[in-house]
Amino acid sequence: MDIHIHDDPASLGHAAGREAAAALRSAVAARGSATYVVATGASQFATLATLTAEDVPWEKITIFHLDEYAGLDDTHPASFRRYLRERLLERLPQPPAAFHGIDASRDAAAECRRLAALVPAGSFDVATIGIGENGHLAFNDPPADFDTLAPYLVVRLDEACRLQQVGEGWFAGLAEVPTEAISMGVRRILATERIVCSVPDSRKAAAVRDALTGPLTPDCPASILRTHAALSLHLDSPAAALLPAAHRPGGA
Repeated sequence: MDIHIHDDPASLGHAAGREAAAALRSAVAARGSATYVVATGASQFATLATLTAEDVPWEKITIFHLDEYAGLDDTHPASFRRYLRERLLERLPQPPAAFHGIDASRDAAAECRRLAALVPAGSFDVATIGIGENGHLAFNDPPADFDTLAPYLVVRLDEACRLQQVGEGWFAGLAEVPTEAISMGVRRILATERIVCSVPDSRKAAAVRDALTGPLTPDCPASILRTHAALSLHLDSPAAALLPAAHRPGGA
């Protein structure tokens, strides 16, 4: 894992977005096409703003949607399909080769089966992801399922995850936040050649510390990122505040 600590969310997003763009260009140059897994949420604002401004051959890239609230209409302000439409797809200079969004208005189990038939047999090329306040990956809340090979699954959202969504302003109160979601599975996320993880804000500091210095456990889903061979973790100074020196770039 390569750890990068930036002064603020803007510089974090600039570095992460440029890295993701370079990885996508490299994959297309090597194979003629690429696959890209994209996360949403406040942590990805600056990363996606930079990525969409970069010179990337989107017409050769197939995009996969990481997670979505079950039962939420795509006109809702918190809908991740709406988020990706507004912050990714509508900002691209040309349409991607394909976009496989999660239609959470459908039967959730049936939607998981539909999406499973679309994922590549091998690894994805690039993913941009984040880490939740409770250490979740996508919507795999603790204790996450580290064993399932299902590409997508229906998961229950714990209260800490749902409170994060309220705290970030996506919902007016806890009662409005769905209790289930469709999420890409942990093992399927890890089956990506290059992962770029953007984690700004002091709210994530404890999760970052636990993921990097605590036990590798489903109780901190992000801890499994330590097993990935090619992952860049981009933090801002508040998110890195609880890291011991040995886990900082150049630390002893």
